[in-house]
Amino acid sequence: MQVTKVMVRGVEAPETGGGQRVFPTGQIALFVLVTVLFFLWGMSNNLTDILVQQFRKSFELSQLGAQLVQTANYLGYFTMAIPAALVMRRWGYKAGMVLGLGLFGTGMVLFWPAAVSGQYVPFLVALFTVGCGASVLETAANPFMAQFGPAATSERRLNFAQSFNPPGTIVGVILGAKFIFSGVELKAPEVAAMKQAGTYAGYLHTELMRVVPTYLALGTVVLLFGVVLSRMKFPVMEGGGEGQEEDHGSFGALLHHPHLWFAVMALFCAVGAQVSMWSSLIPYMKEYTTVSERTAAGYLTGCLVAMALGRFTTTPLMKYVAPSKLLALYGAANVLLLGVAMVKPGILGAYGIVGSSYFQSIMFPTIFALGLKGLGGSTKLAGSFLVMSIVGGAVFPPVLGLVAKATGSLAWSYVVPLLGFGAVSLYGFLAERVLWRETNVS
Repeated sequence: MQVTKVMVRGVEAPETGGGQRVFPTGQIALFVLVTVLFFLWGMSNNLTDILVQQFRKSFELSQLGAQLVQTANYLGYFTMAIPAALVMRRWGYKAGMVLGLGLFGTGMVLFWPAAVSGQYVPFLVALFTVGCGASVLETAANPFMAQFGPAATSERRLNFAQSFNPPGTIVGVILGAKFIFSGVELKAPEVAAMKQAGTYAGYLHTELMRVVPTYLALGTVVLLFGVVLSRMKFPVMEGGGEGQEEDHGSFGALLHHPHLWFAVMALFCAVGAQVSMWSSLIPYMKEYTTVSERTAAGYLTGCLVAMALGRFTTTPLMKYVAPSKLLALYGAANVLLLGVAMVKPGILGAYGIVGSSYFQSIMFPTIFALGLKGLGGSTKLAGSFLVMSIVGGAVFPPVLGLVAKATGSLAWSYVVPLLGFGAVSLYGFLAERVLWRETNVS
């Protein structure tokens, strides 16, 4: 059995498949600070679901046009993942995290001039910048956590860190619902009367400006956190090639690891399904129920609570059940629940969407950790391709919008995330077999 070494504070700790230690010894403060990053970008990720509805109203957009919010954000992930990996290969994980926080915070601050301009495109540019920062952070933090301890417990450690992402998303949605949604939802006759009086444009601009305080405050916090993290001392990760000029890995070496590319495809589908499902939840409820925007946002919060519960309750199970098997079962459960959302649109369908969020919980961290298995010095580069696959969040929402337009039914457009979760379930059933075959053939 191959022995992997993790160096923490200059002390080598050999780990084999039987190691059960999850958390790093002697570096808990750094572990906590990096875990906070998962909370921070979680706050931003699901604020975009609030923005889809807010911009749809403020700019009078179609469902497809409003989904460009997600496209701009997740294109940033695709664009910056490889540059981030190259930065970290040269200067290490710390440089990647500080760079990511700088871009992330700057993008949020850009919401202020975007709102002043009153145009949609500057907001998309700001969201793209936020996505670039989040891409760098995820390219750094996810593989760092997977390597920050024994390889045998990488899935459990990354699932634990990712467990703090849903609480961040919950806080983000609560802040968005409270400070971005005004609670004013005009009926058609009221809109006509305001247009006649010449006050409607002012109302739309006021609604638009409501996004500024939340994003400006979050951007300031993120930039300050970057300063704090820049003062921390990071350990040397020998298994990832950090600090070793002779073992930085290569893109060519990754071609010999099919399990990585299988994981990239699965993660593309998992993220795309999740983002398209959540970003359409508020419009779904507005179309098939009589609830208000703020009440619909409460259901979105319910999705995030369900995901958080899924992470915290499922992570301990991975000690007894193979993570890939849980992934397969959870993907199948989501196919069934989204089937309910399609054929029973309304409150019952909304409950299906909320329930499916529990089973999404382990997908991202588990696929990510499985994809990095056994990659040694190529881990950072491999992590960049896994983060690039998050571009599924840019692709699935507009496809869902096109299906909704073609079918005339937002409910039936949920076939798009349903197929994505079906692909994740298939990956779960086959992942360990692909990895075993790769290891034994080589």
